[in-house]
Amino acid sequence: MRILIVSQYFWPEQFFINDFVRALTAQGHVVEVLTGKPNYPDGKVFDGYAEQGFTSEQWDDGTLIHRVPLRARRAGGGKNLVLNYLSFVVNGLRHGVRAVGNKDFDVVLAVAFSPITSVIPAIYLKWRKKLPLAIWIQDLWPESLSATGFVRNRGILAGVGLMVRAIYGAASLLLVQSEAFRAPVARLSSARKIVYYGNSSPDPQTATRSPCTLPPDLLATLDSSFCVVFAGNLGTAQSLHTILAAARKLKGQSTCKIVLVGSGSMLGRIRDEVERDGLSNVVLAGRYPSDQMPHIFDRAGALLVTLNRDAILAQTIPSKVQAYLAAGRPIIGALDGAGAEVIRSAGAGLVCAAEDADGLADCIVRLHAMDQNERDALAAAGRRFYLEHYEITRQVDRLVSILSEKLDLKEKV
Repeated sequence: MRILIVSQYFWPEQFFINDFVRALTAQGHVVEVLTGKPNYPDGKVFDGYAEQGFTSEQWDDGTLIHRVPLRARRAGGGKNLVLNYLSFVVNGLRHGVRAVGNKDFDVVLAVAFSPITSVIPAIYLKWRKKLPLAIWIQDLWPESLSATGFVRNRGILAGVGLMVRAIYGAASLLLVQSEAFRAPVARLSSARKIVYYGNSSPDPQTATRSPCTLPPDLLATLDSSFCVVFAGNLGTAQSLHTILAAARKLKGQSTCKIVLVGSGSMLGRIRDEVERDGLSNVVLAGRYPSDQMPHIFDRAGALLVTLNRDAILAQTIPSKVQAYLAAGRPIIGALDGAGAEVIRSAGAGLVCAAEDADGLADCIVRLHAMDQNERDALAAAGRRFYLEHYEITRQVDRLVSILSEKLDLKEKV
């Protein structure tokens, strides 16, 4: 198939869609990507890129990436985020047709991370190219706006709901990353359009490993201590205050260390609290390329996922869950709903409620107290669950089947 993917976020930003595109092209499908200038999560445009100007580049797997001008997120905050979101919409509409020209595609696939407005250029391209549009929904709008406190005005939320209804209405197919998304999405669209299609992760045990370039001090910490590793965005939704509260409870009582790998809007505040409270059991490791993460995961005693206590977040399965299962390490979760249910169903680790610092500290102590055989059993169970439900090659096959069946497409040979 020839697939045009529209996503505000793409490589070198670290999102699962990067590996998914690699898997698509490895199976012979032709993919082009319309995206913005990389600046997530720190809000600064990555080295080698500029906010201004439309560019195209060839990615290492042969994928053609088209980048529209994008105002970076800067230091965050409402105004900066709104300008960032709007700039992708405006410039995606302005440059989208120029990017794809007269090329022939079978389908437009919009990957709807927040904000949902990033789908609007895909709708325009669907109309101009007379193509079916599939939207892969990663976040629930307008619910997530109220859940994060970004918007509280009921009138504005109602207006956003009308916009989302129109966006869903323009799609031929709606792919939801969690079964829990079905009901809220169906309230704004036809249930017949909705198909559950979970996120996936590459298999680190079959992929070619890059040489380890991690700092020696980080390697020494991972090798010498029982480390519980949190990897990903350090933002407002990740309940980082719960992690720090658990660390305070464990301070001086356990040889465990909590290693935070990543960056984001909360990094400065976390660093201040760690220094203020003398939390020597918390390590701020920094952000590393995705090809270095297997070296970190291999050395982790457990992998940690946390979310705030919120009904909307409880319907989401954080994409790190699939990556953790694939890594074959025990998982500790402090979250509610769909994400917690995956960990429990897999038998991959220990789970407590979202924002339960006492419960999180207890999970860390309990896992550390297990013998190695018990921990290995949890890791193996999670790995089996990954291979059955989330392995990326199978998921790509399933996507092609869904598109072919639901959109009446014929795969080109």
